[in-house]
Amino acid sequence: MRQDRAIRTRKLILENMASLFNEVGYDAATIAALVERTGLTRGALYFHFASKEDMARAVLDEAVTTEGLSPQSFKLQEWVDLGLLLAHRLPREPVLHAAIRLAVDPKARRLFGTRWPDWVALGRELLTEAKESGELLAHADPAAVSRVFVGAWTGVQLVTEVLEEKLSLAEEIAGLYQLLLPSIVTPAVLAKLDLSPYRAERLLRESDEQEAAGHG
Repeated sequence: MRQDRAIRTRKLILENMASLFNEVGYDAATIAALVERTGLTRGALYFHFASKEDMARAVLDEAVTTEGLSPQSFKLQEWVDLGLLLAHRLPREPVLHAAIRLAVDPKARRLFGTRWPDWVALGRELLTEAKESGELLAHADPAAVSRVFVGAWTGVQLVTEVLEEKLSLAEEIAGLYQLLLPSIVTPAVLAKLDLSPYRAERLLRESDEQEAAGHG
């Protein structure tokens, strides 16, 4: 019971600090604001995290996630799903959003680095398997494609966030795949890939149903 309460408190602290990072940036986010927002004492905060810096590191530790990802007939579909799932979850999950915000904040990046290399490595692994299975065109280099896509995904997210018109990140990322994939994927595989911006929502729902069935 006590352990469950500690886990919930840690999550509460991390999500609220992530929201502050999203709203005002790393420098302007303060422990005082976090105390006011959560209603917790400084002692309770410092029991879980030694400093604001520790909270930022914890946010970044949550950045690389494969939640909702499941085995597919094509490894390229898994790679696509990875980007679609993140696009669906990021606007809804403050911690994921803050990880991106910290990655583009110059001071935070100098202090903590980013998780971009980990995203590139994860994508490269899936794309390498796809190439070995004959899903990629001969000229497509998995490492190069993964690097370019991580940069493009991040750029689309940042631009979508600041434009005045309300755009769906999931739809924009689905559009990015539609533009990119014809230049790297074999036509036979491309015709069978699901690039729908609503796919991620369905995958997460199926994952939740399977988890519930497992506990039933």
